[in-house]
Amino acid sequence: MKARVLYLEDDPTLGFLTSDSLRMHGYEVELIEDGTAALEAFKQSKFDLCIFDIVVPGLNGVELSKEIRSFNRDVPILFLSSRGLTEDRIEALKTGADDYLVKPFRVEELILKMEVFLRRSGKEQIEKEADFNFGQLQFIPSKYTLTAGAEVHKLTARETELLEFLWTRANQVVKREEILLQIWGDDDYFMGRSLDVFISRLRKYLKSEPGIQIENVHGVGFEFKTN
Repeated sequence: MKARVLYLEDDPTLGFLTSDSLRMHGYEVELIEDGTAALEAFKQSKFDLCIFDIVVPGLNGVELSKEIRSFNRDVPILFLSSRGLTEDRIEALKTGADDYLVKPFRVEELILKMEVFLRRSGKEQIEKEADFNFGQLQFIPSKYTLTAGAEVHKLTARETELLEFLWTRANQVVKREEILLQIWGDDDYFMGRSLDVFISRLRKYLKSEPGIQIENVHGVGFEFKTN
């Protein structure tokens, strides 16, 4: 079955060319130019992945991401934007998005990023992954959930992937470069800042369990400690 993509882009030329390329690669694309209309489309249909420009009419891409994350933590969200400053990227990722690509971009790069998320989703539909338990915490990667006592956190695809990567290497020092290459596919400066954002998110989810901590190992990386 083809993956369904919700694509928000108000530049008609770029929207047409990118949509056409994605369709040629087997994707089913719904192209929308207005953020408010995109939110309604998302509520009415099932999409496997979202691609959002940021500066668009109606709800902008960041506002749209926040709205969707308020009721859906599963669907991968990728931002496309001409705003290339690291601060802009970090702020966008804080809304719950999973990745960020700066315009102009190569469609091949966009497709590679899409495939990372869709490949994981497909795998989880077929294979039952192991659950993780520690103290009052239960982490179920296949459901994108982290339960802490009575509180259930719905994780994004990237949060899930990062937490699983660290948890399977508990009490080991993992280099930043290894994490970045394995999960982000690159280890440049922006990817490193992005990793820090996601580590911060995971720490907030885990704070109710004092026996688990993600510690910085200065100049090296991180250690997922279980005591």
